[in-house]
Amino acid sequence: MEMLEFTKGKKGFFQSYAVEVDVKDASNATCLYAQWMMSFLIKYETNSSDYKNATLSLSSNVTHDGSICGNDTQAALLAVQFGEGHSWSVNFTKTNETYQADFITFTYNTNDTAVFPDAKRKGPITIVVKDTMHPVQLNNVFVCHNTDSIEAENVTQFFWNLTLQAFVQNGTIGEKESRCDADTPTSAPTVLPTDANITTASTTTLSPAPTTVPKPVENPDTGNYSLKSGNKTCLLATVGLQLNVSQDKPLLININPKTTSADGTCGNTAATLRLNDGNSRFIDFTFVVKNASANVRRFYLKEVNVTLLNHINGSVILSADNNNFSKWDASLGSSYMCRKEQTLEINEGLQIHTFNLRIQPFLVKENKFSTAEDCSPEVDNFIVPIAVGAALGGLVVLVLMAYFFGHKKHRNAGYEQF
Repeated sequence: MEMLEFTKGKKGFFQSYAVEVDVKDASNATCLYAQWMMSFLIKYETNSSDYKNATLSLSSNVTHDGSICGNDTQAALLAVQFGEGHSWSVNFTKTNETYQADFITFTYNTNDTAVFPDAKRKGPITIVVKDTMHPVQLNNVFVCHNTDSIEAENVTQFFWNLTLQAFVQNGTIGEKESRCDADTPTSAPTVLPTDANITTASTTTLSPAPTTVPKPVENPDTGNYSLKSGNKTCLLATVGLQLNVSQDKPLLININPKTTSADGTCGNTAATLRLNDGNSRFIDFTFVVKNASANVRRFYLKEVNVTLLNHINGSVILSADNNNFSKWDASLGSSYMCRKEQTLEINEGLQIHTFNLRIQPFLVKENKFSTAEDCSPEVDNFIVPIAVGAALGGLVVLVLMAYFFGHKKHRNAGYEQF
């Protein structure tokens, strides 16, 4: 008979609990061991047909029904249940020399009104995704401290501080580690300064450090993003993005389109573009259709959600949301374009600067942007003085014409007197 033990650690990312699971075989020897933290960011449709982001984390009441050791012919399974009807599991298979995770199954229950207070669809929703874990040598422990994420079907799963060994032999956890790629990066990622990752360099000379002028941050590169519904493109976006974070000191972060992936949802009245820059930064843009029942319908940007994680330990550096925008307004079936720099105020500590923007979240045809409605910086700058000048010019012409005709009439009247 298999047994399972677990303990809960300190609260971390999104108030998630660290969970330690120790699956034992019939002889009470460990056969599957895991310790990790995880959390979920879920986009769901509300009763008003809008979309919201919900955060779901492991709570203190975790159970562990269904976990099994596995063997040469049967997959091992690590399964946990938590909260109001939520569950998560991953299965492992092995060869003669390695083991690896195959599929992750995650079920979230929108009947949990504390997490999904106004969900349109009620009940359990299950997604299955392929795990990206590389094969690990048998008897090795797989370790990954950095944050990893998997995105699929409106759900982003976050994992960090992971220690795992499947198919443990003789009940003894291995001493040799196999590290994930993120724990041994070729170049250090850019992270925001926090108390946890600030270090003080030792002094090697008494000479003062030279004063340098900070190099201005250049405008970000423009990225091209798209979403598909089946084989059909349903959303197009071209934009350069720059985050302006005001914490201890202002910090500008350019989003690199070369490392940024796009995901999200398309709908008839709401659509969301979710960007993951590959450095633990996630940005969601939600668009809705207004005047949905009118003949002339328009779309606009309604909500922006930004999450910045510490790339080293997965903790939240910043999470901000503004769901009260009325930006980027254009007719449905058109695209919105603005070449000049624009600023989105998310909150007092975060702004997003956009450059070379063109967006079409609805009714994309033939994988191309439709006719654009431009924010027209040239019109903003020149149309007013041109209009004023034209009006003044017209007034001068009218005055001259009145004077000319009045003077001519007066002369003709004088001739008639002789």
